[in-house]
Amino acid sequence: MIYAIGDIHGQIEMLDHALDLIEQDGGPDAEIVFLGDYTDRGLNSCAVIDRLIAGQKAGKNWRFIMGNHDRFFANFVTMGKQHDPRVASGINWLNPRLGGTITIASYGVKGEAIFAAHTRGEQEILLHYQTDAGALTPDQVQQAAAKAVPQAHIDFINALPLTIETDDLLFVHAGIMPGVALTDQDPEDLLWIREGFLDDTTDHGKLVVHGHTALEAPTHFGNRVDLDAGAGYGRPLIPAVFVGRDCYILTETGRVPLIPAD
Repeated sequence: MIYAIGDIHGQIEMLDHALDLIEQDGGPDAEIVFLGDYTDRGLNSCAVIDRLIAGQKAGKNWRFIMGNHDRFFANFVTMGKQHDPRVASGINWLNPRLGGTITIASYGVKGEAIFAAHTRGEQEILLHYQTDAGALTPDQVQQAAAKAVPQAHIDFINALPLTIETDDLLFVHAGIMPGVALTDQDPEDLLWIREGFLDDTTDHGKLVVHGHTALEAPTHFGNRVDLDAGAGYGRPLIPAVFVGRDCYILTETGRVPLIPAD
């Protein structure tokens, strides 16, 4: 029996509620896999990372996967990287749609990102970051973030694996390229894939458990389970429990079977 929590996106109250539901169902030593995207969009990315690190240090039976937003965050803090080629629109990590501004605000670097006019497909350029104390250049806002974010948070993210396997399950943030051995998967696909994975109905050998693609509720597709129910957009964070390949979501009144969609 193993529990899983999808994309948290800075929602500390939702995370605490999900952890409470898991403890009620499986006790304080329950094994939990977290599917990545701990940061961005929600107001409390710093508190979320603190909670996860505290659990790890306390010896909780918790394991963690890296999400694309987590890597984006770490890359901005350490290198000032504002874009990723897998973001087709070209928008900047500091754009509210991706949520970087909200993430660094949770560490005390509060302000508004001001961008140049942007055409889809081109990189959105940060002009400056407006704070109460004045405007920061792109280099200055990266330097402020690097000073504000604890090194332990960056080390935690950078040490995360991209997959976790059990006998029956494959946990990954975004998904896999069908037909490609796990050892040969492109790491970028593990973090970002949608096209070619979401529309594939073949059995992958193991049930793939993932997040990344936000739905209205956790959904079982037969060969995969998507646990991203849109917490980053304010929808509930709903944990799941797996017994072999059987999946149940956890509610206030107990387990509810998650049946493959027709």
